[in-house]
Amino acid sequence: MKVMIDLCVIPIGVGVSVSDYVTACQRVLDEAGLEHQLHAYGTNIEGDWDEVMAAVKRCHEVVHDMGAPRISSSMRLGTRTDREQSIQDKIHSVTNKLAAD
Repeated sequence: MKVMIDLCVIPIGVGVSVSDYVTACQRVLDEAGLEHQLHAYGTNIEGDWDEVMAAVKRCHEVVHDMGAPRISSSMRLGTRTDREQSIQDKIHSVTNKLAAD
């Protein structure tokens, strides 16, 4: 099953800046070969359910290995069976409607 998620990984106990940890998670997603798009407060990820969830687990492992004693993550996810849809499809649907106004 295909899934789209919005993932926000927050390392706790590492200070104020978390960009090194976000960068590490982006590398995990690159290595997993998943389509993803970074935004200001997280990352949108799409792909096969098991591959996406494995990458989320790997992000946690990597961030812990970097010294974060705790991680709080939030994730919203969606699936659909009526048709295939990508992150870009969803964005284009709205931008096209905005352009038509």
